[in-house]
Amino acid sequence: MTDTKHPFDYKTFLATLTGMPGVYRMLNEKGDVIYVGKAKNLKKRVSSYFARSDQTTKTQVMVTQIRAIETTVTHTENEALILEANLIKSLKPFYNITYRDDKSYPYIYLSSQQTYPRLSYYRGARREEGQFFGPYPNSSSARESLNLLQKIFPVRQCEDSFFKNRSRPCLQYQIKRCSAPCVELISEKDYAEQVRHAIMFLSGKNNDVLNELADQMQHASDQMDYEKAAVFRDQIAALRKVQERQYVSGDQQNNLDVIAVVNQGEVVCVQLFMIRGGHNLGNKVFYPKAGNAETSHELLSAFIAQHYLGKNNSQMLPDELLVNIEPDDKDWLCSVLTEQAGRKIAISDKLRGERARWIAMAQNNANIALQIHLQGKATLLARFEALQDALNLDEPPMRLECFDISHTMGEETVASCVVFDQSGAVKSDYRRFNIKDITPGDDYAAMYQALTRRYKKIKQGEGKLPDILLIDGGKGQLKQAENVLRELQVEGVLMVGVAKGPDRKPGMETLFLSGQPQAFILPASSPALHLIQQVRDEAHRFAITGHRTRRGKKRETSTLEEIPGLGPKRRQELLRQFGGLQGISRAGVEDIARTKGISKELAQKIYDYFHAE
Repeated sequence: MTDTKHPFDYKTFLATLTGMPGVYRMLNEKGDVIYVGKAKNLKKRVSSYFARSDQTTKTQVMVTQIRAIETTVTHTENEALILEANLIKSLKPFYNITYRDDKSYPYIYLSSQQTYPRLSYYRGARREEGQFFGPYPNSSSARESLNLLQKIFPVRQCEDSFFKNRSRPCLQYQIKRCSAPCVELISEKDYAEQVRHAIMFLSGKNNDVLNELADQMQHASDQMDYEKAAVFRDQIAALRKVQERQYVSGDQQNNLDVIAVVNQGEVVCVQLFMIRGGHNLGNKVFYPKAGNAETSHELLSAFIAQHYLGKNNSQMLPDELLVNIEPDDKDWLCSVLTEQAGRKIAISDKLRGERARWIAMAQNNANIALQIHLQGKATLLARFEALQDALNLDEPPMRLECFDISHTMGEETVASCVVFDQSGAVKSDYRRFNIKDITPGDDYAAMYQALTRRYKKIKQGEGKLPDILLIDGGKGQLKQAENVLRELQVEGVLMVGVAKGPDRKPGMETLFLSGQPQAFILPASSPALHLIQQVRDEAHRFAITGHRTRRGKKRETSTLEEIPGLGPKRRQELLRQFGGLQGISRAGVEDIARTKGISKELAQKIYDYFHAE
């Protein structure tokens, strides 16, 4: 007899279900697949949906919709994982985590059959004779890299038909983006040298190229061929600039994908950076449908499976995936990826040094992308309405202001005021206040001064009052706001203190409302809390940027002579390698340490000198 709680007769079904590995598909009354899952043991995994009492609300709702379950037994556990990923991509079940996935990735292609090879953008099956560099995460990344290459190494990018029918140089030659091999304005030997340097660059051997160009520049200068030396100098400067934006340095053999997943409530963002040959080829962002996922670990596992499994081109797989959290079924995923690629594929989440920096970069980008995504006008309006409900207001607030304080051990204190309305940030109304004449580190006095200066001007007719005033802090900071607005006789403004939760963990903020004795916490998934976090984080960013600028001006210095241990020869070598003080100031510790005579310790001193805060 069928259980009345479950219209699907799961007991009869489970009685005959095998314990082998495979994939199961849950169907609703219309026959639509609502969920696809994998299992090392089908009987145990499917039984858990009906036996456990601690299921999430989503899972409980899904189970009530099941009217049939179909299974596919596989020979191996790995085959089950691959089949699950393929079925999710094709069926897109409602309760599964689903990602949009491009069919192919672009490459940079270097033809090899011509006397004067061509660099070009390429997407599709790699059947052409020549070398392929990539893959790049998107078309814009590949095209941007091609554009940068043209500025550094003037290798032709024109179509063969165009190249063969030239009688004079084209515009690319005039703007110094091509060396005009079509009309033999460059010798085969010199062109081959440019191609060789381009290949080295695309293979991640930037430092080798820089050293060769520096030697060639010095040689041309010694021969008093200053025009040629200037060409090498410009190439070095352009290559240094490219190196800065790529952020990656160190091991030139690194083929990595760096993946960070972040979420606010049910809104999820996955950031993917592709590192090939030590080059940061760019990034791609995904906003998956979270489906029935309970944790970020589950979200990450689903992304890896759907993004990499079943790819015809195993060379797309890097040697290692760096991730910000450990995915579910990590060992299982590694096994399947290794089997598919025919070489060892690792997934690493406990990272140190440079790799930890890459993950930090990806996670920072994911957080920024998520905030931008959440700032959509429709989403923002819904958040204002949610804030109305959360604070029991008669109508949605139209204008929010938030204050924050930033300083370093009391030095150069700056207060910020940011403004949001239902269209987003109103940056023209942002204000910063340089705090003076207070005891260093006294945040209460700093908040009092900033609020007084802000609302005194509003009372004088400059600007308009907010509906809600957010204060980054607890009861003490909120008390300062109450005192200021009372003294200035400002009425009709709801004041809210936003105190950080335990370990400063987002989603655990405590809110203090003016005039109410009890604090409260909104759910982490609350759109109202997301709005408060967004405005608070913007106030923090605006305050700390102003503080760093103010502090930097105070500490600014300008000459290499002030760095202990840096003698004339080393200063000269640094200037030669980086083309001037500006180039040195933009270099990383690793780049500086590669300069002849500069130890890692001295490189750190030089870096700290230019980045003192």
